[in-house]
Amino acid sequence: MAVILQIHFPFPGPFGEAMVEALTPLAQGINDEPGLRWKVWTESPERHLAGGVYLFDDAESAEAYLDKHSARLADMGVEGIQAQILEVNEGLSAINHGPLGG
Repeated sequence: MAVILQIHFPFPGPFGEAMVEALTPLAQGINDEPGLRWKVWTESPERHLAGGVYLFDDAESAEAYLDKHSARLADMGVEGIQAQILEVNEGLSAINHGPLGG
């Protein structure tokens, strides 16, 4: 069953186009994560937050990525990581045009 992984954490920046320039190599590497279907990057410069919403094929893939990403963030000195893994109701999501394709 597909799952959503939602991660947000304190982030001083950069944001916007500067974030794109700084983090493109990381974004490209994320495409190789097992079970990942897609990621939507999120940011709030006003609240100094960044993160993302990910769709994975299964909870095991999401949990493995969460462990890896949490360790990477901790190595960067990031604290206060908020994350949750939620099952996707594919039937209702399809009604509302949810991009669930595998």
